[in-house]
Amino acid sequence: MDLHSDLLRILPATRVHTRLIDRIAYANDASYFRLVPQAVVQPKSIGEIQSLFKFTQINKIPMTFRAAGTSLSGQAQSDGILVDISKHWGKYSIENEARRIRFQPGIVGGFINAALKPHRRRIGPDPASIDACMMGGILANNSSGMCCGVTENSYRTIHSMTFTLPNGFTLNTASPNASQVFENEQPDIAKGLLELKQRIINSTSEHRGETLAQKIRRRYQMKNTNGYLLNAFLDFESPLDILTHLLIGSEGTLGFIAEAVLNTLSDYPLRYTGQLYFRNIQDAASAIAPIKASGARAAEIMDRAALRSVQHHHGVPAILSQLPDQAAAILVEYQAEDTGSISAFVKEAERVVRQIKLLHDPEFTDDPTQAFALWKTRKGIIPSIGGMRASGTTCINEDVAFPVERLADAVTDLQRLFMDFGYADGAVFGHAKDGNLHFLINQAFNTDADTRHFDGFIHAMVKLVSGKYDGALKAEHGTGRNMAPFVETEWGAEAYAVMRDLKSLLDPDHMLNPGVMINDDPNAHATALKGMALVSPKIDKCIECGFCESRCPSRRLTLTPRQRIVVQRELARMRLAGSDSPQADSLSKDYNYAGIDTCAADGLCETACPVSINTGEYIKGLRSDAVKDESSALWIANHFALAEKSIGLATGLGHVAEKLIGTKGINSIIRTAEKISKITLPKWNNAIPFPSASLSGIKRRAKDTSRAEFIYFPSCISRQLGIPAGERRKSLTETFLTLSQRADISLSIPDDVIGTCCGMPFQSKGYRAASQATLHQTIQKLWRWSDGGRIPIFLDTTSCTHALRTRGDDLNEEVKIRWRQLTLLDGVEFLHDHVLPKLALHPLQDEIILHPNCSARKLGVDGKILSIAQRCVRTATVPLNLGCCAFAGDRGLLFPELTRSATEKESTEALAREYDGYYSSNIPCEMGMSEATKKQYLSIAYLVEKASRSS
Repeated sequence: MDLHSDLLRILPATRVHTRLIDRIAYANDASYFRLVPQAVVQPKSIGEIQSLFKFTQINKIPMTFRAAGTSLSGQAQSDGILVDISKHWGKYSIENEARRIRFQPGIVGGFINAALKPHRRRIGPDPASIDACMMGGILANNSSGMCCGVTENSYRTIHSMTFTLPNGFTLNTASPNASQVFENEQPDIAKGLLELKQRIINSTSEHRGETLAQKIRRRYQMKNTNGYLLNAFLDFESPLDILTHLLIGSEGTLGFIAEAVLNTLSDYPLRYTGQLYFRNIQDAASAIAPIKASGARAAEIMDRAALRSVQHHHGVPAILSQLPDQAAAILVEYQAEDTGSISAFVKEAERVVRQIKLLHDPEFTDDPTQAFALWKTRKGIIPSIGGMRASGTTCINEDVAFPVERLADAVTDLQRLFMDFGYADGAVFGHAKDGNLHFLINQAFNTDADTRHFDGFIHAMVKLVSGKYDGALKAEHGTGRNMAPFVETEWGAEAYAVMRDLKSLLDPDHMLNPGVMINDDPNAHATALKGMALVSPKIDKCIECGFCESRCPSRRLTLTPRQRIVVQRELARMRLAGSDSPQADSLSKDYNYAGIDTCAADGLCETACPVSINTGEYIKGLRSDAVKDESSALWIANHFALAEKSIGLATGLGHVAEKLIGTKGINSIIRTAEKISKITLPKWNNAIPFPSASLSGIKRRAKDTSRAEFIYFPSCISRQLGIPAGERRKSLTETFLTLSQRADISLSIPDDVIGTCCGMPFQSKGYRAASQATLHQTIQKLWRWSDGGRIPIFLDTTSCTHALRTRGDDLNEEVKIRWRQLTLLDGVEFLHDHVLPKLALHPLQDEIILHPNCSARKLGVDGKILSIAQRCVRTATVPLNLGCCAFAGDRGLLFPELTRSATEKESTEALAREYDGYYSSNIPCEMGMSEATKKQYLSIAYLVEKASRSS
């Protein structure tokens, strides 16, 4: 059969992907498994889901749903059809005065909480990956985290859902007479569910002195995501209620949750946070019970190996490096609605610490900044250990639960197990309040011996957790392929038989995510393992967690940072195997556009990456490697003043042509030129600014350098494209000068500023030598202009500020010494810190929306953009869907489809209502957002100028 052609009968070609690059990109997730799908599809509707169910059953090709792909147990992978729901299932609505929230499965959990925050509400599930994982995965895994325990997870807070079963039956459980409809239209399933319920209730056989029903009730008093949630059979009476709660935690093996409604919870505004240090892990574990009884919302235990991994991080408590070798710590947090309640918790905390054996005096605080430093310790463990692992090894994050009263002995046994199997870097930490421990080990899967070693460890771990301590083999990460062979070991034959029969009842063809939850292969946990091929030191530490993906501007068009790395690792495997096959050629060729051309290289991926990988920098390196001859770029770098004039002239001619033949006419000519030359050329758009006036007249308005308080360095783009398109305004340079004069601040614009550039235009295209030459020339000029670093310098373009502040490693030692002595300010900082305090503002009654660009966020000045706006207008909004516009200098002109895709959600939000103004701090980003929304985005300097005019 021709799978691609057959799938085109269900979905359009843009949503059916069978190219090798697409299948490889989706072969990996956050787990240590790797399965290459035959096809990746992206349905938009329930009707298309129903058709896919029918297709898989007829053709006997399995299918698996995948949202963010942050799962750790292999439950979001398939060697059949992978159904990607991350692209078209992102709607949500806040209901019932924010007491409930309705959402589709393809929306990030952290976004839901951000939407609820103004209402002081939140969802119950709180996985550590909440800013990356999607609601579909949170429901399907019954995810939990540091605080939610067993009372606030999806199972306990679900209000209703719309589901589709493998037979195509779809139902909104909140619809009128939903239970009756279900029983009438699906009588066999309804009857089968009640029969399974009766089997559990009627079971009289005992194991360890308890019946099956008693066992189920006891085991769900602690976190447990190993196997189906059998407590649904005991907690609910109607078949529909039972099924609704069975779909939670079913890991996409029983049906598809198309929409859900969760009951929301209070987002506690007051916190009291402390770190307690103990002589050893046993003392720490023994303290958990009284800490839990005192009302602590979080109690995070960390052994010495975990603490050691972060003790050298900036901002963590200094005491970490002084702790003895066997020490441990517990991070405790109390949360409350009001001051009376938090005061009561403070007294409880004081009482508890007097009862337990501490190594040092406790460190408690109600200061959010100090609390952040304490949480930094806990949250830095996974990235630190993952980042320290040997190249070529995989970081494995396991997740188990023990009865709290036996936690001390269990931790000791786990640590002994690490030593037995040679995991010297193994670390234990986790949500000890719930008896839930995580442990990290680094394991290679390069040889059969590696696999056998890991298999031996897993069997020993299962024996310890399930056999000795009667614990849960999976507390919150889901069963997946990882623990599927051991579900029966934990639950026993009778309970496992119920699970098997449940699967057959809902999915009789076993085509939905086979091998997950129910798996007859005793070696499934050690099959299809993911090796980490070495590619480059810049990306080899990637643990493929997927945290970067929600930040990536190309995620809806081509590849994400994780996928770019995954494909490079596949190419490395092919090279290692000596492959020069057509497959390798195809993969490499397709990567040029999907991986290299459409990477904005904005570096936002690094801000979410737990091991601080900037995939954009790696891609810039690939662009540089592809450059055969830099002579032309070097000539331009050494004659940049001429290049500036050429850009200004070309832009002016472009505006003339726009009036004569329109944007479509210009781009028609450009596309013809592209076909002839085989070169990608910039496209014209209506948001391209007008050329700036000559600086000669403007410079006369700036005062003498010897008296200047600041050096003003207008960027090359503001010098040439400084007048916004549309309504004619002053140039950006003139606007900054006007504001400085109103604030009585003396500026100097250097006479030889023309031809000076930060080097970023060359760097982003891979012209390394030209970029470094330009950068060195500019730093030398900045040194001279600033009188050896005495006078602060500010720039009017945030991306240029970021480039100059962060490229010290590209400088030689002599110039680097000078660079370190420069005070470089962004225009945002100049306005916020120096201009506003001296201005008489007349706040406007405007309502505006902001686009704090990527560079502003990386520099940490995005908060100052908002602060400036709030002082100037009645209401300033930062979009919930704020992202990177992907204009990236001229990349949005070369590949306009990249900016269209990147800005889709933010633009929709910005256009949902009419605003009085649209502002940012970077000309390329203003161009990108203006083109996307057809609204004129301006520098925040224009807003300050407007609000400071004399009335």
